[in-house]
Amino acid sequence: MTSQKAQFITIEGGEGVGKTTNVAFIRQWLEQHGISYVASREPGGTPLAEEIRTLLVSTRDESVDENTELLLMFAARAQHLAQVIKPALAEGKWVLCDRFTDATFAYQGGGRGMALEKIAQLENLVQGELRPDLTLLLDIPVDQGMARANGRGAPDRFELEKLSFFNAVRDCYLARAAADPARFRIIDASQPLEQVQQDLARVLQQFFDCIHE
Repeated sequence: MTSQKAQFITIEGGEGVGKTTNVAFIRQWLEQHGISYVASREPGGTPLAEEIRTLLVSTRDESVDENTELLLMFAARAQHLAQVIKPALAEGKWVLCDRFTDATFAYQGGGRGMALEKIAQLENLVQGELRPDLTLLLDIPVDQGMARANGRGAPDRFELEKLSFFNAVRDCYLARAAADPARFRIIDASQPLEQVQQDLARVLQQFFDCIHE
């Protein structure tokens, strides 16, 4: 875990939960509280990791083996950790990341049905003991989330999956949140945006107050 001076916050959720809008809100909240931070995303966050992201999300005729997909996810994460996340935390900056390893458990573990133990082995290899200090899980019923996501333009390789895939992703996210309530906070993303952001601000304030007690 990181020190009080450097906190690692991740935002998680399936399709159409409003991560982009709410990441912008969280960034504003951090700035208003005078917190020095770095915002990033996964897969991605560095030039090389962004190239890997393109490989992962691009539609293609060739079938992508599930192990290839998993290893590419962690290859991008290793680069991201080395170039962005660990240096920022070492400098005492907070890190705000749009998705992290919980997404791998949810999409490759839940959605693809891969063994969670295999993912955990790579998590330990790539991250060591580093884990997020706070994970904000934006949760919404899959049909509502997909209805929102369908208006965003051409779908990527993941967005073309069936509803059963996304239901499994959501179930895995919720299971992880239930198993680690000290780290996760579930935000009902089906609410009006104003209420979602009130909930986010409340959780962030509680977290901020707790680490400064």
